[in-house]
Amino acid sequence: MTTPAIRPACPADIAAIRAIYAHAVLHGTASWELEPPTETEMLRRFETILAGGYPYLVAEGEGELLGYAYAGAYRPRPAYRATVENSIYVAPTAQGRGVGGLLLDALINACAECGFRQMIAVIGDGTGASVGSRRLHEKAGFRLIGVAEKVGFKQGRWLDQMLMQKELGEGDRSPPAF
Repeated sequence: MTTPAIRPACPADIAAIRAIYAHAVLHGTASWELEPPTETEMLRRFETILAGGYPYLVAEGEGELLGYAYAGAYRPRPAYRATVENSIYVAPTAQGRGVGGLLLDALINACAECGFRQMIAVIGDGTGASVGSRRLHEKAGFRLIGVAEKVGFKQGRWLDQMLMQKELGEGDRSPPAF
């Protein structure tokens, strides 16, 4: 496999993004949605992320979209404005090939360049089926900050939610610029 190109997502990517996400919703525990959103809803979410000044990236290779990643507000209250939450989804055919790591590294850099200071990964089932996501974040320098046990129910079982954190840029060594 050649190294995928990482680039900003655009509206033309939404159909492929939706397909990747729909598979994750239906077959995985990373997302706790139970029904895949429509393409229209995915476009609305994409536009909201961009309007908020957050990065939204895709990995492209071998003539197809291999995955996507974006950051959004960690929480809506103003005091959280320098903290983002990340999301990464990789197409089933591209999993285990380094695409997630490329996307996460690019997203971390993009968020630091935007002036964000902390990134939170909210990993659904991070102690079970989504162990790959936990390892991906550990490799990128995230540290475990907590586990909420048995807070979601999907696919006939209770799921834990893991929180991981990584400092970006100057972190807490100075106030944010915004």
